Amino acid sequence: MWKEFKTFAMRGNIVDLAIGVVIGGAFGKIVTSLVNDIIMPLVGLLLGGLDFSGLSFTFGDAVVKYGSFIQTIVNFLIISFSIFIVIRTLNQLKRKKEAEEETEAEAADAQEELLKEIRDLLKQQTRSPE
Repeated sequence: MWKEFKTFAMRGNIVDLAIGVVIGGAFGKIVTSLVNDIIMPLVGLLLGGLDFSGLSFTFGDAVVKYGSFIQTIVNFLIISFSIFIVIRTLNQLKRKKEAEEETEAEAADAQEELLKEIRDLLKQQTRSPE
Protein backbone atom coordinates (compact mmCIF):
# COMPACT_ATOMS: atom_id res chain seq x y z
CA MET A 1 0.00 0.00 0.00
CA TRP A 2 2.84 2.41 0.82
CA LYS A 3 4.45 1.77 -2.58
CA GLU A 4 1.17 2.50 -4.38
CA PHE A 5 0.70 5.70 -2.38
CA LYS A 6 4.25 6.81 -3.16
CA THR A 7 3.69 6.14 -6.87
CA PHE A 8 0.42 8.08 -6.76
CA ALA A 9 1.85 11.01 -4.80
CA MET A 10 4.91 11.39 -6.98
CA ARG A 11 3.12 11.55 -10.30
CA GLY A 12 4.05 14.69 -12.19
CA ASN A 13 0.53 16.09 -12.36
CA ILE A 14 -0.06 15.57 -8.63
CA VAL A 15 3.14 17.43 -7.76
CA ASP A 16 2.25 20.21 -10.22
CA LEU A 17 -1.20 20.47 -8.67
CA ALA A 18 0.27 20.69 -5.17
CA ILE A 19 2.64 23.45 -6.28
CA GLY A 20 -0.27 25.29 -7.90
CA VAL A 21 -2.33 25.08 -4.72
CA VAL A 22 0.52 26.42 -2.59
CA ILE A 23 1.27 29.27 -4.99
CA GLY A 24 -2.45 29.99 -5.35
CA GLY A 25 -2.81 30.21 -1.59
CA ALA A 26 0.10 32.61 -1.34
CA PHE A 27 -1.25 34.66 -4.24
CA GLY A 28 -4.65 34.76 -2.55
CA LYS A 29 -3.08 36.16 0.61
CA ILE A 30 -1.28 38.84 -1.39
CA VAL A 31 -4.46 39.86 -3.17
CA THR A 32 -6.45 39.81 0.07
CA SER A 33 -3.89 42.13 1.63
CA LEU A 34 -4.01 44.36 -1.45
CA VAL A 35 -7.78 44.58 -1.22
CA ASN A 36 -8.04 44.97 2.57
CA ASP A 37 -5.07 47.26 3.13
CA ILE A 38 -4.92 49.38 -0.01
CA ILE A 39 -7.97 49.25 -2.28
CA MET A 40 -10.84 49.12 0.20
CA PRO A 41 -9.57 52.05 2.30
CA LEU A 42 -9.31 54.09 -0.91
CA VAL A 43 -12.80 53.03 -2.00
CA GLY A 44 -14.09 53.87 1.47
CA LEU A 45 -12.37 57.26 1.27
CA LEU A 46 -13.99 57.94 -2.10
CA LEU A 47 -17.34 57.02 -0.60
CA GLY A 48 -16.92 59.40 2.32
CA GLY A 49 -14.99 57.25 4.76
CA LEU A 50 -17.36 54.29 4.52
CA ASP A 51 -15.81 51.07 5.84
CA PHE A 52 -17.45 48.08 4.14
CA SER A 53 -16.27 45.49 6.62
CA GLY A 54 -18.33 47.00 9.43
CA LEU A 55 -21.59 47.22 7.50
CA SER A 56 -24.28 45.05 9.01
CA PHE A 57 -27.87 45.01 10.18
CA THR A 58 -29.78 43.00 12.73
CA PHE A 59 -32.73 40.86 11.70
CA GLY A 60 -34.27 39.31 14.78
CA ASP A 61 -31.42 37.67 16.65
CA ALA A 62 -29.26 37.35 13.51
CA VAL A 63 -26.60 39.86 12.49
CA VAL A 64 -26.31 40.12 8.71
CA LYS A 65 -22.81 41.32 7.78
CA TYR A 66 -23.39 42.46 4.21
CA GLY A 67 -20.23 44.60 4.34
CA SER A 68 -18.17 41.45 4.66
CA PHE A 69 -20.03 40.06 1.65
CA ILE A 70 -19.22 43.21 -0.37
CA GLN A 71 -15.58 42.81 0.69
CA THR A 72 -15.58 39.20 -0.52
CA ILE A 73 -17.08 40.20 -3.87
CA VAL A 74 -14.40 42.87 -4.33
CA ASN A 75 -11.72 40.30 -3.42
CA PHE A 76 -13.12 37.90 -6.01
CA LEU A 77 -13.22 40.56 -8.73
CA ILE A 78 -9.66 41.66 -8.05
CA ILE A 79 -8.35 38.09 -7.92
CA SER A 80 -10.19 37.24 -11.15
CA PHE A 81 -8.89 40.36 -12.87
CA SER A 82 -5.34 39.71 -11.65
CA ILE A 83 -5.41 36.15 -12.94
CA PHE A 84 -6.87 37.38 -16.23
CA ILE A 85 -4.04 39.92 -16.65
CA VAL A 86 -1.37 37.31 -15.84
CA ILE A 87 -2.82 34.74 -18.25
CA ARG A 88 -3.36 37.37 -20.93
CA THR A 89 0.26 38.50 -20.62
CA LEU A 90 1.52 34.91 -20.75
CA ASN A 91 -0.60 34.23 -23.85
CA GLN A 92 0.73 37.36 -25.55
CA LEU A 93 4.30 36.32 -24.79
CA LYS A 94 3.57 32.82 -26.08
CA ARG A 95 2.05 34.19 -29.31
CA LYS A 96 5.02 36.51 -29.76
CA LYS A 97 7.43 33.61 -29.29
CA GLU A 98 5.46 31.45 -31.74
CA ALA A 99 5.48 34.29 -34.29
CA GLU A 100 9.26 34.63 -33.90
CA GLU A 101 9.67 30.89 -34.34
CA GLU A 102 7.47 31.03 -37.45
CA THR A 103 9.57 33.87 -38.86
CA GLU A 104 12.73 31.91 -38.14
CA ALA A 105 11.23 28.82 -39.77
CA GLU A 106 10.22 30.84 -42.84
CA ALA A 107 13.71 32.32 -43.05
CA ALA A 108 15.18 28.82 -42.72
CA ASP A 109 12.80 27.58 -45.44
CA ALA A 110 13.80 30.44 -47.75
CA GLN A 111 17.47 29.72 -47.09
CA GLU A 112 16.91 26.01 -47.65
CA GLU A 113 15.11 26.75 -50.93
CA LEU A 114 17.98 28.95 -52.07
CA LEU A 115 20.48 26.22 -51.22
CA LYS A 116 18.41 23.69 -53.17
CA GLU A 117 18.42 25.98 -56.20
CA ILE A 118 22.19 26.38 -55.94
CA ARG A 119 22.57 22.61 -55.62
CA ASP A 120 20.39 22.05 -58.69
CA LEU A 121 22.36 24.61 -60.69
CA LEU A 122 25.63 22.96 -59.68
CA LYS A 123 24.25 19.57 -60.73
CA GLN A 124 23.25 20.99 -64.09
CA GLN A 125 26.69 22.53 -64.62
CA THR A 126 28.49 19.27 -63.82
CA ARG A 127 26.25 17.24 -66.15
CA SER A 128 26.45 19.52 -69.16
CA PRO A 129 29.69 21.46 -69.46
CA GLU A 130 29.45 24.60 -71.57
